[in-house]
Amino acid sequence: MAQHELSVNVPQTLDPVYANRIQVAYKEDEFTFMFLHEIPGTNQARAKSIVSITPKHAKNLLAVLSKSMKDYEEKFGTIQPQEEKAPSTNVTMRGYS
Repeated sequence: MAQHELSVNVPQTLDPVYANRIQVAYKEDEFTFMFLHEIPGTNQARAKSIVSITPKHAKNLLAVLSKSMKDYEEKFGTIQPQEEKAPSTNVTMRGYS
């Protein structure tokens, strides 16, 4: 695939968003990522951003994240995953259809 430069316009009013949890849902024609900020010491989280992309873009995102993680770990060391409770196989996004 040919590489080309892309000029990206980032509005000055666009603020960065911090998320420490993510929910992923998918259907035939899209993947939806809900980025959340889990509030420490509570059982609550605030949705910070919802992003939907095509399955093809999701596959590209997976490849980019895999390469970026490999490069990161080569530079800074291996990241040990946190031990968490067994993840739920059911993903629901309340208030989102």
